[in-house]
Amino acid sequence: MITFTQGFPFSPLPLGHYRSMMTNSPYERHIDFETLIAPETPFESWLISMPEFQAGYNWGLPRFGHPEGKVGIHVKEVLGNIDKLSIDSISRQQLRIVALSHDTFKYKENKRLNGHEYKHHGLLAREFMERYYDDKVVLDIVELHDEAFYIWRAANLENKCEAAATRLKNLLDRIGPHLGLYFQFFKSDTQTGDKMQAPIHWFEQRLRDIGTKI
Repeated sequence: MITFTQGFPFSPLPLGHYRSMMTNSPYERHIDFETLIAPETPFESWLISMPEFQAGYNWGLPRFGHPEGKVGIHVKEVLGNIDKLSIDSISRQQLRIVALSHDTFKYKENKRLNGHEYKHHGLLAREFMERYYDDKVVLDIVELHDEAFYIWRAANLENKCEAAATRLKNLLDRIGPHLGLYFQFFKSDTQTGDKMQAPIHWFEQRLRDIGTKI
């Protein structure tokens, strides 16, 4: 079994990479991410220009996993990883929409509850995107984009193997024949910042074990 203790490397991008991206852009400064991200379609441009996306992209300070700080800069890096994939144009378009929306609603995520039902930012993003976009594959990946990490964490760090197995089965049932596309996004999302890379290798092996082509 592959575990975090086997020491898979972090993302190779140095901290200076993010400093260069943030040149003349203090963390508190509002950035126009339409210019930085360079949308490829009118729909992408419209999404990025929405107040909810501008607010979401400008949220975030440097932290473990996200030394870049702002969500929009992370999105830019994920899109760069997608550009490196050997995939067809339709899959690329789907993954770009996932990337643009997956973390956008972190700024509305309330982990302290305060009597309210907790909603993961992936679910918040899905609920928003459902108003304007009807590709169920994309919406499912947006909602569940962090699930593979949570499964890895339960199995390898929290010693909750039974719970991890149940969550993995549920994920496989939800994503179904689109596991390859899900994995491509999970890989593109995880190979950013200084995120741990062990979850990629662990999840890839689980998919290979069940015969998924990735």
